[in-house]
Amino acid sequence: MHVVCKEHLELAIDMFVDEYEDAPDIVDLQQVTFSDWTPPEHCERCKEAGRFLVV
Repeated sequence: MHVVCKEHLELAIDMFVDEYEDAPDIVDLQQVTFSDWTPPEHCERCKEAGRFLVV
């Protein structure tokens, strides 16, 4: 699972595919909320806001 900004989305997809050999689901965190999980505020690669969840 990766939480990334738009700039690092492609890298996160590549990392997911390398690890699981399957296409990930991509969730836009600006359009979805979770009741039991609070996403990190920042991208895992930089200090930009985390916008996409790659699972």
